[in-house]
Amino acid sequence: MPELFIGGQWTEAVDGRTREIRCPADGSLVATVDEAGPKDTAAAIAAARHAFDEGPWPRTPVAERAALLGRVADLLVRDKDLLAGAESLDTGKRLVESAYDMDDIANCFRYFGSLVAAQAAGRVVDTGNPVVDSRVVQEPVGVCGLITPWNYPLLQTAWKVAPAIGAGNTFVLKPSELTPHTAIHLMKLLQEAGLPDGVANLVLGAGPEAGAPLSEHPDVDLVSFTGGLLTGRRIMAAAAPTVKKTALELGGKNPNIVFADADFDTALDMALAAIFLHSGQVCSAGSRLLVEDSLHDRFVDELVRRARLIKLGGPFDENAETGPLISAAHREKVEAYVAAGIAEGAVLRCGGERPADPALQGGHYYPPTVLDGCRSDMSVVRDESFGPVLTVERFHDEAEAVALANDTVYGLAGAVWTTDEARAARVAARLRLGTVWINDFHPYVPQAEWGGFKQSGTGRELGPAGLAEYQETKHIWRNTAPEPQHWFAG
Repeated sequence: MPELFIGGQWTEAVDGRTREIRCPADGSLVATVDEAGPKDTAAAIAAARHAFDEGPWPRTPVAERAALLGRVADLLVRDKDLLAGAESLDTGKRLVESAYDMDDIANCFRYFGSLVAAQAAGRVVDTGNPVVDSRVVQEPVGVCGLITPWNYPLLQTAWKVAPAIGAGNTFVLKPSELTPHTAIHLMKLLQEAGLPDGVANLVLGAGPEAGAPLSEHPDVDLVSFTGGLLTGRRIMAAAAPTVKKTALELGGKNPNIVFADADFDTALDMALAAIFLHSGQVCSAGSRLLVEDSLHDRFVDELVRRARLIKLGGPFDENAETGPLISAAHREKVEAYVAAGIAEGAVLRCGGERPADPALQGGHYYPPTVLDGCRSDMSVVRDESFGPVLTVERFHDEAEAVALANDTVYGLAGAVWTTDEARAARVAARLRLGTVWINDFHPYVPQAEWGGFKQSGTGRELGPAGLAEYQETKHIWRNTAPEPQHWFAG
């Protein structure tokens, strides 16, 4: 069947182009899908515009919109196994990780359903005037362009779609061209849940052809993008002439700070998970390990020993602990990144070359890699690899730890490991990061905002602020007993 979803209809690309989707674990063909171009995206924008301006959804009572989000959550639970399998085939991610994500995705829809329901009445403003009814209400932004990445395809889509439709918007979704299948299935679930035609639209394809019009088109009111910094800058520039809202999550170079008094075993275990989960293809990965001098040698030696034991494998290999990189091109990028770090003086402690195991030769595997002796001026410390590469830096005291952690253009997330509660609070307060974990790494809940400082992006996802990105604030002042003011004679 056709895979583009425009105006409530499944359709083929106008120019007939298609793309092969291959599993990163072994190169096997997953499917061939339609490949949208600018004309397809323009048609999707027109459908979303018409649905917003003329359709019922923006004027549907909040309680009904909230109920639809709940129905979508139920359908996601029903189709959990199907969706997890599809995501693992597209990404190469272990099936257990994909299944875990599906639970979070359903929870995201439920959360935004409850949040929009709680906002239904608006906020009453006390003006001090008994004859004035003053109320602040939230209204939908309009047509939203939603551009999502390949590493957590449906999760990142849910973070955008749930608040967008909960707030009463219409949207055009452009998922990564590498991982389209869970987005396709979500459109079917939205239809099944009763979302009116034209509210949800899906275009598949590469960014320059299918995605770029979303940033440029005057009929798009907001662009929400998760991805790389360079693309984010281009989206901001493209959105500027029409002054559309932008919400950008642009990755990070995230510090994981371990003080000498930290619980050794837990900090070590979590340092491994922080960077090597999903082969480091996580925007909040703890890719910078900062270790206090007195702990460094023992901690890093044991970390390296355990990193060498991590088993690589495909999504359905029950013995695998982490999977492949998304593509051959991405693996080559990671290889060049590691080579540059070594050339700058980093010490390769483990990894650093493709695995020799014949069973892995068909996929884009790269082993857990640790670079020790790193400095903050090195490219491997400053640039995001988005791969299983951990850089290690030393620090002498609390002040230096904070200075090193903040010495980056990014500011997405990071962690502090210490048993000293006062120190943990001081360091967390000084870190210029959107999320700080204390004695933990990676957890999030839909009730709490997610996003970064500095060049990690603008705006927030999740939480009340994540819903606010998709809303406009309007003040309605009603005088219940109007009478002449007589400012002017005559």
